[in-house]
Amino acid sequence: MNFVAWTIVACEIGFWVVILLGLVTRYLFKRERLGFFFLALTPIIDLLLLVVTATDLYNGATATQAHAIAAVYLGVSIAFGKSMIRWADERFQYYIQQQGTKPARKTGWAHARHSMKGSLQHLLAFIIGATLLVVMIYLINDPSRTEALSGTLKVWALVLGIDFVISASYFIWPRPDKTK
Repeated sequence: MNFVAWTIVACEIGFWVVILLGLVTRYLFKRERLGFFFLALTPIIDLLLLVVTATDLYNGATATQAHAIAAVYLGVSIAFGKSMIRWADERFQYYIQQQGTKPARKTGWAHARHSMKGSLQHLLAFIIGATLLVVMIYLINDPSRTEALSGTLKVWALVLGIDFVISASYFIWPRPDKTK
């Protein structure tokens, strides 16, 4: 595994570590401002990944799947970051703090709407990540060095399409409520 791939792994681990530190600091140590500081570090992690990837490509590296995944990671992190933090926050409050209401499993139309919202966030992630991929392809301007980037862009577009089909299917066949 190359340096960029290890940086992606480190950034993903760092993302969840700072979220956990933020939640622990906020709820267990009652230090809200310090907890917010840790949660606010997540965009810094994204910026670090962007700098490492851009520097590697600028120095003449041939784009690999790791470079492409860095763009995907950045798009997903930006588009889903706030909702992932909210998801972790709700579960931390309920399961660790024993406060609030138990996060409910969505069913029916609520699940369909939630799924479509996720697909729209996926679209935003795709727009951000695809823009980064296209910019890298344009700046490198050598198809032999950017095959991995263009291949990832095609596969991601297919995955996005499948995501929308699945979300739309929940409006036709809503998820049943198994508690009834």
